[in-house]
Amino acid sequence: MKEFFNIYTDPVYSFTFVCIAFFFMIKYVDLVATKKFGIGLMIGTVVMFVLCFMDPVFSANFYMTNDNVPIIFLVLLLAWTTWFALYKGVNNDRRMAQGLPPIEATPENREKVWAWPNLVYTELFAIILGTVFLIGWAVFFKAPLEEPANPTWAPNPAKAPWYFLGLQEMLVYFDPWLAGVLLPGLIVVGLIAIPYIDVNPKGNGYYTFRERKFAIIVYLFCWLVLWNFLIIIGTVFRGPNWSFYGPFEVWDTHKVIAANNVNISEMLWINTLGVKLPSNILVREIAGILMTLAYLVLFPLFLTKKLFNFKGTFGAIFNGGFLGKRYLQRLGWARYSILIFLVLMTLTLPIKMYLRWLINLKYIVFMPEFEFNI
Repeated sequence: MKEFFNIYTDPVYSFTFVCIAFFFMIKYVDLVATKKFGIGLMIGTVVMFVLCFMDPVFSANFYMTNDNVPIIFLVLLLAWTTWFALYKGVNNDRRMAQGLPPIEATPENREKVWAWPNLVYTELFAIILGTVFLIGWAVFFKAPLEEPANPTWAPNPAKAPWYFLGLQEMLVYFDPWLAGVLLPGLIVVGLIAIPYIDVNPKGNGYYTFRERKFAIIVYLFCWLVLWNFLIIIGTVFRGPNWSFYGPFEVWDTHKVIAANNVNISEMLWINTLGVKLPSNILVREIAGILMTLAYLVLFPLFLTKKLFNFKGTFGAIFNGGFLGKRYLQRLGWARYSILIFLVLMTLTLPIKMYLRWLINLKYIVFMPEFEFNI
């Protein structure tokens, strides 16, 4: 079993499994959003952690720094909060299908209270409990303080704090200006733009799923499947030399994995045509440039056509186009174009990840002369 997990937690397998699991979670959300499933999920997660930490190799890898300890609590909390939101939303959808108001709109839940003292008291007790928790944490898990910085020695692996490991993992697949500047900047801009792009008034003040399918699915995919996956991979499975190690594999600093990463231009001119790279930059990178333009310009034009015919939950999103023509009509060209651009930029991450894993692709466009690499 340990060898099985060591093999199939490799990112190309584990990311595919996570995507498939996400698809079934959305497709069978009525089954997922039940108390039995929620209880089983929590028990299964706790049992999995207990069994894993009974293994000395897993414990040694995980406790390489005490910074990894928060991951345990956050994974449990993440699983519970995701299930709880879906549970509340599906229950409200069932009520509204019967002609009843959502739970939050019933008289016993609609009663308003003053911020003072009700909210302030709640916040005060939350602060006290949080302080007690942090003090207990500091007592039992000592801060991983090390010696002063030594320019002649670097730790292996050199890892950022766990909350930055998603960005550090992105550096494996993208040039630093993309992974460290452009994509994080687009994340911030995209979050700021949500109130101006999302004009759907439903779901304000109450939980729902069916009335906000697109928003919930996109958010959960970006949050659960992409970002949290990168953090977990960077925290648990990246070892010395930033090589991938299975959860029950001993970290060996002498482990060397040959990574013959190539660019699109090398695949075209050297591997396919059997000639040397052209000296002209534009000719050399013409394949990658055309692929990038087709993805960002031509592909969105095709998205407004009726290319798909899904049914059920995904049919509400994809019928009539990638986001459906009703989204174009509702948002208008300006909002729709911004939304499509943000979605396409988000999808560049899994696309580039799979290209690296499957065909060892490094860059689609490689222009070191201008420090422009995609």
